Amino acid sequence: MKYILLSLLAAAMLLGGCSVWDTTAEVTKDSWNSTKEFVDPPPEIDTERYQFTNPNQEKLAKLIAPVDGPLTSLSQFVDNTDTLPGVDWLDLLRARYPWVNRVLVTDEEGTIIFMQPELPVKKITKPLIFKGVWRSIKLLTVVDYSELGAELYIGRPYFKDVSFSGLIGVGFDPRALLRLSPNPSELIIIHPGGGVWSIGADIDEEAIMAVPWEEILKEDVHGEIKVGEKYYTWLTRYVGEDQYVYATESVDPGNTGSSWYWPF
Repeated sequence: MKYILLSLLAAAMLLGGCSVWDTTAEVTKDSWNSTKEFVDPPPEIDTERYQFTNPNQEKLAKLIAPVDGPLTSLSQFVDNTDTLPGVDWLDLLRARYPWVNRVLVTDEEGTIIFMQPELPVKKITKPLIFKGVWRSIKLLTVVDYSELGAELYIGRPYFKDVSFSGLIGVGFDPRALLRLSPNPSELIIIHPGGGVWSIGADIDEEAIMAVPWEEILKEDVHGEIKVGEKYYTWLTRYVGEDQYVYATESVDPGNTGSSWYWPF
């Protein structure tokens, strides 16, 4: 009889233990559910956070985002190359940036030792002169204005060991880049001291080039200008060491806003 009672008592303790475990598990689960959102919060996208309050800036941002992103990426791609590029580098360049027209490599004297395509449709009209102190290893640009349109070259030096060996140049027609914009005809790119690039935009190029950009860019990086009877909202961006200006006709002339947020 004692044996049976002990067995029954042990069984009761086991049953009681299960009951205690179940209660503890429920409390732990409830506690985890209440704190989980603090420890591991669910991802949320705040679509209202970076809204523009200025319609002019909002319009320009939407136009240039698909253009400026690839241009910045190409600049970084070229800038990260400091040795003689090979076939793999060229294939990757072509795959990532199909709008690039030309790639050339020179020796230390400036003689072209490689160019693709070998017989380009748009020929170089004059010597490309990249002015700089090459030991500073800065990315520079040169624009070649031909009868078929402008060609923008991004160039940098490459080295063997620590010795300057030549230049790498990547060229493209800015109009090909403009086609990446959702409304290409509404966006223009200004090359201060050079020209205005557009696709079907109704603009007075001579008047836009007469704007004192050199003085303006010493003080400001964005703003609004009046050209004739039109107002343009603009933003300057660097390609290497050189400044270029994106602009579009303002939808609310005179509204320059108090700040500019550029998320890229």
